[in-house]
Amino acid sequence: MLEIFKAHIKLNFPTLFRDKILLACSGGIDSMVLTHLCQKLNLNITLAHCNFCLRGDESNLDEAFVVGYGSKQNILVFSKQFDTQSFADNSKYSIQMAARELRYNWFQSLSEQHQFNCVLTAHHADDSLETFFINLSRGSGLDGLVGIPKKNGRFLRPLLPFSRNQILKYAQKHQIEWREDSSNVSLKYHRNQLRHKLVTVLKEIYPNILESLTKTQSHLEASKELLESHMQDIEEQVIVKTNLGEIHFDINALKALKSMPLYLFPLFNKYGFSDWKALSKLLDGQSGKKMLSKTHTLLKDRQVLILLSNDLPTATSQKIKSENDIPFIENLGCHLKIDKVSVLDSCDSNTIYVDFEKLQFPLELRTWKNGDYFYPKGMKGKKKISKFFKDEKMSLTEKDKALLLCSDAQVVWVVGRRQDARFVASKKDTLMCKISLQYATD
Repeated sequence: MLEIFKAHIKLNFPTLFRDKILLACSGGIDSMVLTHLCQKLNLNITLAHCNFCLRGDESNLDEAFVVGYGSKQNILVFSKQFDTQSFADNSKYSIQMAARELRYNWFQSLSEQHQFNCVLTAHHADDSLETFFINLSRGSGLDGLVGIPKKNGRFLRPLLPFSRNQILKYAQKHQIEWREDSSNVSLKYHRNQLRHKLVTVLKEIYPNILESLTKTQSHLEASKELLESHMQDIEEQVIVKTNLGEIHFDINALKALKSMPLYLFPLFNKYGFSDWKALSKLLDGQSGKKMLSKTHTLLKDRQVLILLSNDLPTATSQKIKSENDIPFIENLGCHLKIDKVSVLDSCDSNTIYVDFEKLQFPLELRTWKNGDYFYPKGMKGKKKISKFFKDEKMSLTEKDKALLLCSDAQVVWVVGRRQDARFVASKKDTLMCKISLQYATD
């Protein structure tokens, strides 16, 4: 197995021979065999052990075993104890999902803090088989059926070509010690039920099922790559705008797709939207209708679907105490700057000139509300802000992001759109100021 492992590393993970490696080590047979193999290849490894504090003394003995092994072998070990049960209760995760979230977040943090190039985990071929059936039972698409990826960002899984039986034989041959996790035999976990009931029978009926599944998943991976290439072409047809954390999908272009419902899943699943029937209804819904996922919002706005990240900053009210203040406008990604000037220059969407003596500080930078009005420069009389937005054909998200610069409750500027005529500077004014949006490239 060592020579096969070495050849596998040379072919698929050649940088490991010079990388600084963090190896996830539970103390079980899989991670101890992976540790032994890496030692035999003289790889630069550091061990990371998670104590999830779920099995009492057994968990603590696992931690002591890994720390002790590292001490004997002169290998640095990071070890951390987690209150997994509390995290699961607070996050509404299952215990297994909570443990997964905790360990991967910690591995990521260790990697960034100590400059590890990669993290090795000891997933093997049997794990991939079990994951296949778990995802199949959940109605997964191609992403779930292609199996555990051998590489996912900085996380690498070099034992995937090897079976649990191969790993056991290697451990016995080299007299490797390991810890048995009693929870691995508990049938209360879905994966264990598959492992001890379904997979055992399948291996009896189909002795070569691991090899067959590997071939099948290779074909599925090729199909997935073909689909992804096709979907890139489709996205070019249906996406009409991408900016400021938004993606706009043309609804008419979506409906023009042959077998349109089949495209909705691959288009939107990566943003957390997997219910293509609900997506189809949204296409025909009224403007303002929306769908929410954990990470994104889909908003129907006339003839477009607007995809928004839920992490985007929202506009809030800001006070500008004097002309020396230079507030940062988070949702626009720029600063607002006020400069006293003696000469009028040309205006643009990011710059206005104001009669400074008409300004009453503190100024307020805020979102609009129903009933707001102003006197648009270049027009006669006043106009409601809502009517101005409608005439400008602004989308729902553009309206949500719109800001007003106000002086004593009067609108000075619909920021980036139109100045109020009451505050426009003229050559006769002795004291003028330039108000501008300053972006990082300005």
